[in-house]
Amino acid sequence: MVTPPSSAPPDDGGTSGTAGREDALPQTVASLTAAELEPAQRRRLLGRLANQVRARGPGRTLRVRALLRWVADSLVEIAPHIPIRDLETLRRHHDGLAGEALAERLVRHAARATAAVGAASGGVAAVKWAAPPALLSAPALLAAETLAVVAIEVKLIGELHEVYRQPLPGTGTQRAVTLLQAWAGRRGFNPTAPGAGIATVLSTAARKELRERLVRRFGRNLTTLGPLLTGAAVAGYLNHRATRALGEQMRRDLARGYVPYPLPRVEP
Repeated sequence: MVTPPSSAPPDDGGTSGTAGREDALPQTVASLTAAELEPAQRRRLLGRLANQVRARGPGRTLRVRALLRWVADSLVEIAPHIPIRDLETLRRHHDGLAGEALAERLVRHAARATAAVGAASGGVAAVKWAAPPALLSAPALLAAETLAVVAIEVKLIGELHEVYRQPLPGTGTQRAVTLLQAWAGRRGFNPTAPGAGIATVLSTAARKELRERLVRRFGRNLTTLGPLLTGAAVAGYLNHRATRALGEQMRRDLARGYVPYPLPRVEP
């Protein structure tokens, strides 16, 4: 089990030396996957993440292909840091729910979280002219929102596998690659697929599928830059709809192999 971060790290807006540390970006993304974050805290974390993206270079370019390639590569680095709760922990955190009821709650919470990311990112974009352009440039903000939303959806996929008693094999990078393949393919992990469970790097075909999926996600995130807070509203709605659709697809896929084992009573 990966223990979720107890709280977000102290916020400095990404302006301190922390933003340049190699491990800072995965930590910030992991913090953004928490279901319960205050709106102001989420906006600060997104601002920090945008600055960390810029510090690594790709946030300074408007070349979409190059930016998406960097986002895809970064997801391989970030995915092992995304906290995935096991079934026992999930039940404890959700009043002892199990099976379909627990799966529904996880999908609902994830959809709300990605909607909140879209709203927060749109809110940041709405005031970008009053902030230092080095911190809130459009490419960096779009990349930050994309990383955060994908991380939340990857966490949802991992935890749905736990709910349906089909936990993903391996640890670290190996499990992260499986999660990213499941996210890109919109399918649950298939242990009988060729090479499943043994690959430690994304194949050329898998990277291509991941980037194509990111193109669609990036296109939706462009609504963040809409005038004033209309971008926030539209981005929030589109994120919510897309995450809900992903969750329902994963539930249908995983439910085919779900075995309703008797469950012990879980103390909240």
